[in-house]
Amino acid sequence: MNKPLIVIFTAIVLDAVGIGLIFPILPTLLEDVTHADNVATYIGIMAALYATMQFIFAPVLGSLSDRLGRRPVLLISLGGAAINYLFLAFAPSLWLLLLGRAIAGISSANVSVATAYITDISPEDKRASRFGLFNAMFGIGFIIGPILGGLLGDYWVRLPFIAAAVLNGFNLLLAIFVLPESRKPAGGTIDFAALNPLRPLRWIFTVKSVLPIVFVFFIFSATGEAYGTTWALWGKDTFEWNGLWIGLSLGAYGVCQALAQAFLPGPAVKLLGERGAILTGIACACIALTVMAFATQPWMIFAIMPIFALGGIGVPTLQSLATRQVDESLQGQFQGVLASALSLASIIAPLFFSSFYFVVRQQWPGAIWLTVVAVYLISIPLILGLRFNTPKSSVQPA
Repeated sequence: MNKPLIVIFTAIVLDAVGIGLIFPILPTLLEDVTHADNVATYIGIMAALYATMQFIFAPVLGSLSDRLGRRPVLLISLGGAAINYLFLAFAPSLWLLLLGRAIAGISSANVSVATAYITDISPEDKRASRFGLFNAMFGIGFIIGPILGGLLGDYWVRLPFIAAAVLNGFNLLLAIFVLPESRKPAGGTIDFAALNPLRPLRWIFTVKSVLPIVFVFFIFSATGEAYGTTWALWGKDTFEWNGLWIGLSLGAYGVCQALAQAFLPGPAVKLLGERGAILTGIACACIALTVMAFATQPWMIFAIMPIFALGGIGVPTLQSLATRQVDESLQGQFQGVLASALSLASIIAPLFFSSFYFVVRQQWPGAIWLTVVAVYLISIPLILGLRFNTPKSSVQPA
């Protein structure tokens, strides 16, 4: 693996660490700050705010990286992440925590730039495997983040943020000295009207081959938000888990997901085809979620983790398919638009899932996972209608 990929994948790991470390400690942190017994709604609001900032800034960073280059945009976002985690470590009130999560959402919008960077330096025949590694790196971050958050958070609920700030600082230094520019910047003046996050979304409706893919990504993103929003609350309510056990359960999921996405997407596509790999992933996720809904013992959750992780084997295939829809010169713009659409799902889904969990928490906390199954099922007709051999579009964004 070359040095630029190491830096990019490290950045993705740290983005996932930042997302994951807050899961085990967030209920306790919010209870301490708000003095409320039921903090499900606050968790939904924080997740939605984080996603709102991603929604606004993902296309902005993607467009700026096309104009100014990938490297400067990535460096600024990495520096912002390190500073923000220090801010969160000492924020004394709810509104300052909300401000910190908003800034974290802005810095995490660099995922669109990282995706475009990988596209820049990867031949088309290697993109599926590298996007598989991309998702595996996210899985590794999801191993480290929740375990780190649960372990350190049991000593002091703010300590995980300090650890994240140090890690992001090291990655910034690594990027400064190692990361080269991946493409020649387009240059020219920046059209500030084009940075409107809603404006590029109109492009989706002008390219028929892109629209169904974006909807499928939208649904997948919505289902993923259920875990960050309700996993810690569900674990505490169902099994009386503390922060460490919540972190270990999420970490076990991350281990299985990293292994599955690092080694299985290629063989799965060869054996099942692109469409079959995506549908198989959905089936595995739905089976695992149904078991979680009815689980009565903690060991059952750890036992189904390998099946649960197989739910992501089709995602790299879908990502590779998405990159084949547009010209190379529009990859940054397209990845920004795609990330923006995913963030839009991440705004709506936490509010929905946290509200639903508030309703079912007393009677049956596990019912939340059956709602995730229902959302997954919506994507099946769209996947069945996808065309997997389509020419690239050169349609310019509106």
